[in-house]
Amino acid sequence: MVLFTLRYFAGPDVPRYVLFTVGYTWFCSLSIIILVPADIWGTIASRTENGGISFFWSWSYWSTFLLTWAVVPLIQGFEDAGDFTVSERLKTSVHVNLVFYLIVGSIGLFGIILLIMMHRSCRSGSLLGFAMTCSNTFGLVTGAFLLGFGLSEIPKSIWRNADWTTRQKVLSHKIAQMAVKLDDAHQELSNAIVVAQATSKQMSKRDPLRPYMNVIDDMLTQMFREDPSFKPQGGQLGENDMDYDTDEKSMAKLRRHLRNAREEYYRYKSEYITYVLEALELEDTIKNYERRNSTGWEYNSTIRPDRTGKLGSLFDTLEFFWKCVIRKQVEKGFAVLLGIMSVAILLAEATLLPSIDLSLFSILIKSVRTQELLVQAFAFVPLMYMCICTYYSLFKIGMLMFYSLTPRQTSSVNLLMICSMVARYAPPISYNFLNLIRLGPHKETIFEKRMGNIDNAVPLFGDRFNKIYPLIMVTYTLLVASDFFDKVFDFLGSWKRYIFKTEAEDMDGLDPSGIIILQKERSWLEQGRKIGEEQVVPLARNFNGMDIESGSNYRGRNGVEMRTTDLITEEENGGLTKTLDEETRRYGSSREVISNKYAAIRGQGGSLSKFKAEEKNTASAYSTLDEGNTNSKSSAGAPSSGLASTWQTMKTGFQSFKSNIGAKKFLPIRQIQENAVSRVSSSESLDDIFQRLKRPSLDQVTYNDED
Repeated sequence: MVLFTLRYFAGPDVPRYVLFTVGYTWFCSLSIIILVPADIWGTIASRTENGGISFFWSWSYWSTFLLTWAVVPLIQGFEDAGDFTVSERLKTSVHVNLVFYLIVGSIGLFGIILLIMMHRSCRSGSLLGFAMTCSNTFGLVTGAFLLGFGLSEIPKSIWRNADWTTRQKVLSHKIAQMAVKLDDAHQELSNAIVVAQATSKQMSKRDPLRPYMNVIDDMLTQMFREDPSFKPQGGQLGENDMDYDTDEKSMAKLRRHLRNAREEYYRYKSEYITYVLEALELEDTIKNYERRNSTGWEYNSTIRPDRTGKLGSLFDTLEFFWKCVIRKQVEKGFAVLLGIMSVAILLAEATLLPSIDLSLFSILIKSVRTQELLVQAFAFVPLMYMCICTYYSLFKIGMLMFYSLTPRQTSSVNLLMICSMVARYAPPISYNFLNLIRLGPHKETIFEKRMGNIDNAVPLFGDRFNKIYPLIMVTYTLLVASDFFDKVFDFLGSWKRYIFKTEAEDMDGLDPSGIIILQKERSWLEQGRKIGEEQVVPLARNFNGMDIESGSNYRGRNGVEMRTTDLITEEENGGLTKTLDEETRRYGSSREVISNKYAAIRGQGGSLSKFKAEEKNTASAYSTLDEGNTNSKSSAGAPSSGLASTWQTMKTGFQSFKSNIGAKKFLPIRQIQENAVSRVSSSESLDDIFQRLKRPSLDQVTYNDED
């Protein structure tokens, strides 16, 4: 499992020693899913001494402890440093982690003094057990909330995504969001490349820093060699971007900045490609199901070559039944099964305080207590599910603030940070699960003997802490399952950023920019290009916050409906300008056409020819975006005073348009006839279309983004 996970997530440039460190840490952490069931069986079988289990518990705990608090932070700082020698990178890592080590050392010293003042027993085993128990208390409390979120969200997420329509909405939003992030990362990498090249050009060959600059030049050469399709564009120099050649540390900073920009770009590109491929496959699945009678119940894919040979037809039929019929039902059944397991865990946690044993897992283990295989199986399955729920929530909150986990593009720094977080929650998960299994009076597992009793470590709740904190977790889980926190943070508005991001927020209609990007990628794929090969201009910035359900109704997030006829102002006869309201009309028309076309296509079955016609209709929508700019170009020869007047008019129109939206003065969009939008060729890329939409004339006009 560890080898598969590493191979799936690790990026191509991760060193072997990082892979070994992360793999060993994960292995030690996940070994609890084997050790806990074996420990339970040994306790039930009344084995007073089990040297093997005792040794492996000590090995697992102290390995993860040393890796988490000493080895991994040092390697992480080493990998994050941009210095040019091993010794300098080590110095940078120690310097970065110095504050961290001082804080940890101070806490440890305070704990030792506290133990001495409390006159605890001086026996090393008792003292060590008490110290380990205290160290796990924080993990127990925070891990309970992580577990609660996963118990609620995982079954709900699987159930929602089993529905094709819901998944289409989610993917349209994901594609639009990822296109924006990909474009930002592309701009950042282009800026970093421009800065590096400019620094290299101004540095002489005899400069003492030239050897360091040569290393950075080699990085650029290797990057372009590995990815010839990457085309820097829009790179700009900032005020302090030419100050990297002052000393060795500034050169190290430039190298680190370039490396981080490159990793971020390819990470977002990987996520973008993943979402696009999933959306294209989902479209194929829906269309294959709709035309199943005409295709003979065979699966025809538009994103891979057709199968040939004698068994090709058989494999197509099997693929059809799996993707179009069986998989949805399997996912829903799996979601129900996980939901039942979540309820069973919550019931077991909630009934720890009373003396009645209502834990399903405890009852099952006691019923087969004489059969070793069944005892370990009934302990393994729920423990594995609790690990998945805890780590799922951990990755969710971590990806919001600390790190990212991307298939085949996760960097060394992110892998090390993730493995450190995983290792910290392995013992608390074991503690929590053993609480659910009531083995009987005076029976204590080897884990509990070696780790100590947590009731003695938290005097605030006396000897019932083990039974009180699960009740808090159960209450929290029920609130999460009922969407209580979502409603509260929706009411508070700006506080929404502090909650977990769930896919439920992306189910409010189809995102039009995501739809257009998806269809453009499909057309490029049919032309023989690769997904993500072209730099997609993020249409989400042009249609920000709009959702398409069906028909011609188009509603913004604030619930204000818009009517294009109210946005149109008459063009000045013989004038040099086009007002912003007319530009808005063009946007509204194109959006409505795209909405109608996509809704009509989704609502009807059809043959493969209709599937091709979909892209032609979308292309005609693109031509609408192109149409108005031809008139704009006719005023290219205007004098500079006319341009100034043009910009002032547009700025005033923008402010008026914003105030009208705030006053909710707009009405529904009227349906636009299909034959009015097919005049200009749609062979241009989205880059060309929206670059010209952003430019009112052929003359160069500079203005601030804020305006």
